[in-house]
Parts: sequence; structure tokens; C-alpha cells
Amino acid sequence: MNTEALPSSDADAWLMPIDAVAIAAFLAAASVLVGRFRRGLPLIPARPRSLVPWEGNDVLVIVFGFLVIASVVGNWTGPEPPLDRALAAQLVLVGFASILSFAWLIARGATPASLGLAPVRLREDTTLAITALAIVLAPLLLLNDWLDTIVPYEHPVVDLLTTQRDAWGIGLVLVTACVAAPIGEELFFRRILQGWLDKAIQSANGIPAVALASLAFAAAHYGQGLAFLPLFPLGVVLGMLAWRTGSIVPSILLHAFFNAVSVAILLVGATEVSPAEKTDMEPQGVPGPQSAGCMMRPPAVMDLTPCLPPAPLPPTASISPPMRL
Repeated sequence: MNTEALPSSDADAWLMPIDAVAIAAFLAAASVLVGRFRRGLPLIPARPRSLVPWEGNDVLVIVFGFLVIASVVGNWTGPEPPLDRALAAQLVLVGFASILSFAWLIARGATPASLGLAPVRLREDTTLAITALAIVLAPLLLLNDWLDTIVPYEHPVVDLLTTQRDAWGIGLVLVTACVAAPIGEELFFRRILQGWLDKAIQSANGIPAVALASLAFAAAHYGQGLAFLPLFPLGVVLGMLAWRTGSIVPSILLHAFFNAVSVAILLVGATEVSPAEKTDMEPQGVPGPQSAGCMMRPPAVMDLTPCLPPAPLPPTASISPPMRL
């Protein structure tokens, strides 16, 4: 087990190429979008879409059901569970909540199309997601890097990857961050909530529904430093993808790609430390793995776990890569 922090020069050496790729991708994607704008084309091609069949009461039922499941899972984990058990419990939570949400909405008349899952245009959806990732990654990480100097970001997932970097810990984070969270959160925020708001407001451009759903998305991650601030513009991009296409597949893919980049950079920038070693380091004036300049830059906008924090589980995960642009 390594007790030494990763030297800042080594971390910079790993991160500088990633910085360069992120900036180059942003410039390339921006040039494409500017070209479309000059030709009078929409930035996001529109597809046929329809209003969702559910009402506000259905949204409340789903939120209540989530809280009930969260309470049951929280009682199972106990007040201070090990990090891997807490994350596994949140994986179970988001899985059950998503399945029950699907079941409830289908019982209320929803179809795969109204749930934003059909028709799937995988090639087009993937292109949209990659382009959006190129646009949001560098600016959001730059914003996050600045915000972290004001309020340092802390999250148990960062601790998990610095204290348990075995196949189980890494696999658990990958499945939760890149599969469960994108599906569960996009289903709720971009389809269930935003879809109902769009039906209730019926704006010509969808901006009110997208903005309100994005505010809820950011507020649900309150408590992890200032991460909720960069999460709002990320939510707007995810929301506009869903509104313009009538599908949550592009937003799920963008969410998953963003989280995958976050986890990859987090793994590159971290050095494994045992919980006991982490505790021993602090009284000696040595920053723990959450502190800037030691082992990693604290990630802050990767959206990882259920949106509503179940007590006594840790709050909603929202972390982003340790990148200094």
C-alpha cells in the first residue's frame, strides 16, 4: 500500500495531454456548431416528439417511492457503512427505483416512445453525445477547478478509489457511474420530471421545462462543495438533447461518457492509501486525498448516484475529473 502522495509534477505530466485533448475537442466541436449556425441549421437536429401521458401526481408517487426504497436500503447498510457497501447499496437503490418507475409509468399508459427510449438511432445518438461531450468537458472542468479553490470538494467515491483500488472497488464505481446513474438520473430528470414540466408549461422552445429540471438536478446534488453550480449547465445541455430529440438515449450516452472520462482521470491521478494511513496523515498536517495538490485534484461534477440523498447513505455523488485546464 503506497503512503506517498503522487507528486504534483507527475500528476501534471499525466493530466497535460488530457487537458490538450479536451481543449482541442472543444475547439473542433465549437467550429462544427458555428458552421451549422451560419448555415441556418439547428444546433441539435429536431425529431418528432409528443407530450408524456403522466401527470404531476405520478411524479410525486415516483419521488415518494424512491424515498421509501432509500429508507429501506439505508436501514440495511447501517449508519456508517464501509464505502464499498454504501456505494453498492446506492447501486441497488437506483436500480430498484428505476425499475419501479418504469413499471408505474407503463401502468399509467406510457410506451417506450413516451419514455424516450424508442426509436433508437444509435449512430446519430452517439454522434450527438460525443459532440456535446466535447463542448461541455473543458469549460465545466475549468469552472470546477476554480470553484474547488473556493470550497474544496469532498466525496466518499474519491475516498473509495484512494483506499480500495482493487477490481471490486473500481468495478463498482464504473458500473454505478457509467451505467446505473446515467440511466436512473436521465430517466427521472430528463424524462419523468422534464417531460411533465414540458407538458404543464408547453413552451415553444422548451427552455422553461429544461431550466426547471436542471435546477432540480443541480439542487439534488447540493452538499458536495460547489459542484451543483457546474451541474446546472450540464443539466441544461442534457435537457436540450432530450427535448430536441424526444429521446433520453443521447443524454444517457453523454452522461455515461462524461462519467467515464471522470473515472478514468480520477484513476490516473490517484494513489492508493489505506483508511488508517489517511487518518494518520491528517494530524501531521499532510492533506488527505481530498485536498488539492495531494494525490489528485478533487473531482466535482461527475454525476454518480441517486439524485435524492437517502439517510443514512452518503449524499448524492457528483464528481468530475481532476483536470487543471
